[in-house]
Amino acid sequence: MSKALEIVARTDPGMVRERNEDVVFINPARGLVILADGMGGYNAGEVASDIAISFLASALETSFFDPVQGVSKSAGRPSPSCCFAESIGQANLAIYNAGRSEPIYAGMGTTLVMVLFFDNRITVAHIGDSRLYRLRDEQIAVMTRDHSLLQEQVDHGMITAEEARFALNKNLVTRALGVEPTVEAEIHAYDVQPGDIYLLCSDGLNDMVSDEEILLVLQTLSANMEQTADQLIQMANDNGGRDNVSVILVKVLQAFPESPDKSK
Repeated sequence: MSKALEIVARTDPGMVRERNEDVVFINPARGLVILADGMGGYNAGEVASDIAISFLASALETSFFDPVQGVSKSAGRPSPSCCFAESIGQANLAIYNAGRSEPIYAGMGTTLVMVLFFDNRITVAHIGDSRLYRLRDEQIAVMTRDHSLLQEQVDHGMITAEEARFALNKNLVTRALGVEPTVEAEIHAYDVQPGDIYLLCSDGLNDMVSDEEILLVLQTLSANMEQTADQLIQMANDNGGRDNVSVILVKVLQAFPESPDKSK
């Protein structure tokens, strides 16, 4: 997988927040990337996002990958979607129980967007308003739909997408990991093509940088993924940096079939 994917991650506290409650995780050998944007008083948001990342990375290693060989289990292997659903449910309960056991962590939670690259496809799970974008053939697409009050208002025709960009209640999510005993993640699978670029980001990016600006950066700088990530973070901070901002960029360099014979 490391030869098929180029992965770069950045996280920054922004220009206003003292603490960074975003957490990013990448495992190029497994084709697994995870981004969590924590929320809660004190440092509870950071605790929630830390628990989410560490729990999910460990759970997927156990449920989907062979820890000895470093490849997916060939016999009786559950689907990526099933593994995602099960591990997210367990992570949700772990965060919820931690919040109930420590008063200073009460009500903590985190958004989540995670992607597994496997067998020329991606499996995507998300909760909250962290996003996944895809650049393909010079066109950008948002692959996730925010679980937020603003998105519900747009869906019901109460406000336009342009009005939503300048609304004050941007951070009111309708779904988060760890806030309730159970949560439903939105999980989808998509085909992947060589040349695709995928961007996972916290709302600290897309609240500060428009989709059109994100597209321009991906189109003009994607030959240098490190520079692309740095530029996206810089643009968010130059535009105010009102929140923590995190990005994970994944460029698909070549096909990655589960069996090498499939590519012939």
